[in-house]
Amino acid sequence: MVHQPPSGARDLLPLDVAQKISIERRLQQVFHRWGYHRIITSTLERLETLMAGGAIDRSTLIKLQDAEDGELGLRPELTVAIARATVMRMGKTPWQPQRLYYNANVFRKSPDTHSGGQQEFYQTGVELLGSGGTIADAEVLLLLSECLQALEIDDWHLVIGEAGLTATLLEPFPLNVRSQVRGAIANLDRIGLENLPLSTELRERALLLFDLRGRPEDVFPIVAKLDLDLPQQAALNNLKSAIELLYQCQSKIPNLKSHIHLDLSLIQTFDYYTGIVFEVVSSPKTGQRVLGQGGRYDRLLGLFDPQGQNHPGIGFCLNIEDLHQILLSEGLLAKETPASDFLVVPQTSEAAAAAFVYARKLRESSDLVRVEMDLESRETLEEVREYARDRRIAQIAWVNAEGLPTIETVN
Repeated sequence: MVHQPPSGARDLLPLDVAQKISIERRLQQVFHRWGYHRIITSTLERLETLMAGGAIDRSTLIKLQDAEDGELGLRPELTVAIARATVMRMGKTPWQPQRLYYNANVFRKSPDTHSGGQQEFYQTGVELLGSGGTIADAEVLLLLSECLQALEIDDWHLVIGEAGLTATLLEPFPLNVRSQVRGAIANLDRIGLENLPLSTELRERALLLFDLRGRPEDVFPIVAKLDLDLPQQAALNNLKSAIELLYQCQSKIPNLKSHIHLDLSLIQTFDYYTGIVFEVVSSPKTGQRVLGQGGRYDRLLGLFDPQGQNHPGIGFCLNIEDLHQILLSEGLLAKETPASDFLVVPQTSEAAAAAFVYARKLRESSDLVRVEMDLESRETLEEVREYARDRRIAQIAWVNAEGLPTIETVN
């Protein structure tokens, strides 16, 4: 039908919105405590911006045509847009760490769009720009952990990898199959990996990379046995240092050590990651899903700098829909929209103006009070009370033409 929303789109009703805002507000409080400031970027971007640094698969973009600006697209993620905005709008001042966060919708084509696959998603996340190294990595990972703690999600796993190290470990594979090896590892397709046309030695190497996951203390000794060059060894040492720093801070996040898993087969779908990468995954018993992901990107900002100067960056996004489903299943979200505190009822038609004035006084008495005007001409007082009960309204203010209220508590 013409009046149905388009395929892949959906409406959020008041209860959905109240639950979504509840999640965003709790996370926003955490971001503020860590000194992050909100940034809002354009929903529309030039296609070349969206594609910068291999940010997204072109086939997933929702494109628009504009005669003046050429091809435009709806943002599929926020990191590239924030990198562009920071360099173009804030880059004239001396560089210092920029702590930024966002709440925004993003748009991506779904493979099953024809069957109603979702195309609009809500995300919140942070970007820490202009600061590199282990301490910056640890800040973002600890911030992510505190976000989950603030939402009262207990059963989750933080899966950590190293994009630069993994990329170099893939270099021995011939170019004609390297992308297939990478794809099979990224999608956990062991059978596909075993069936690739590889020599016995390369197949063993591919399967070794595929299995480099588990507790950090178990995986690191296996990696140490590989013939690593100096840059690979440096990347591995940085990863070790970041995880050790997390362990030292675990008293602030209960049982943090048990949540951390190392996975050197972890390959994010975006090509701009250069260092540590990570995903936070929910427990299978609550429906396993990726709640968020992120990583370090130290060459992305240079793509927008007029002099090509690079600045380090790291960030993560959290997927509001997935968080919503987990919190809903755990009974951690409100089951009803907030009720009004007062129903203001003009006792006669001549009392309408006085009732509006009194309702305004109530609203101005507190930032938290909710006040409804009764707009109907009901035949009996009991009908008014019944309406208030149905709406879970605590009190009725009957207002006469002189503006004098009579307050009744609804039972």
